[in-house]
Amino acid sequence: MSTKETSRGPGPSPSEIFAPGLLGGQVALVTGGGTGLGRGSAIELARCGAAVVVAGRREEPLRRTVGEIAELGGVADWVAGDVRQVEDASRLVATVLERHGRLDVLVNNAGGQYFTPAEAIVAKGWRAVWRLNVDGTVNMSRAAYEQAMRGGGGGGNRDGDGGGDRGGDGGGDGRGGGGTIVNVTLSPHHGMPGMAHSGSARAAVEALTRELAARWAEDGIAVVAAAAGHFDTEALDKYPEVIRAGTARSIPAQRLGTVQEHAWLVALLASPLGRSFSGSVVTLDGARDNWFGPWPPPGMAGEEGEVPAEARREGARKGGAREGAGTPEEAG
Repeated sequence: MSTKETSRGPGPSPSEIFAPGLLGGQVALVTGGGTGLGRGSAIELARCGAAVVVAGRREEPLRRTVGEIAELGGVADWVAGDVRQVEDASRLVATVLERHGRLDVLVNNAGGQYFTPAEAIVAKGWRAVWRLNVDGTVNMSRAAYEQAMRGGGGGGNRDGDGGGDRGGDGGGDGRGGGGTIVNVTLSPHHGMPGMAHSGSARAAVEALTRELAARWAEDGIAVVAAAAGHFDTEALDKYPEVIRAGTARSIPAQRLGTVQEHAWLVALLASPLGRSFSGSVVTLDGARDNWFGPWPPPGMAGEEGEVPAEARREGARKGGAREGAGTPEEAG
């Protein structure tokens, strides 16, 4: 099913951190844009001036996201479809081109998994996670490449003014090529107990990201992965209470990420600067990727749970030494 429901406001409320009109004249398609990180990304892209199309299997959350963007004064519409199906993926991209005449940014956000020990994963469950996370990304990326982005020669997402040969007014076919594909994956990368199927699938997407970035560079297409750590979204509600309670403790930053923080990263990667990250995996996880287990480590925390600090020498205090900068002897 595909329904046109475009909401246009007087102009989007500006982003908290990005310059107004950063993505003005651009068109972005966000899969899984009805809830969680996808919804937040769609809203932020609209705040940056992009016309946003959100896609997913359920109409109700897509309508809500479009309504929120309209309330902010942005331009948005939705289209229902299943990224796991090649035909649907092709139709989603074709619908964006039909409505807006161009596609500059594809955010492959749709994904999912369920919590279970590796030895309990059945073949059907493995295939389900793989189809959504890997096949969905492949289907959408191919459709965007073949229908909208191929042949850009470096021209996609050039300056954010909607000018040039791609035509920013929605008229004509606007298919001059080029653009940015952002693949949302997961962190940590050193293993996720209870999510071996999802970790494997996301690793495949990151490998695909690097390959496509190299192969499609001559078409002016940047492909980058955004590895999301643990974020405070409704998705956490489906996991066991013990997992939810311990999640923040496993992060050195000692808190969950916010949806807004992830949205800022996606908007940055969609910007002209983001093209420089092509072929990279950009991780946003509060240093979770650098540590395994509770933080602070057991046996290294003070009485109140803090990480103890080495006492400074009296001479260093009086001498005005920079805090935390010991002598080579101290460091060794």
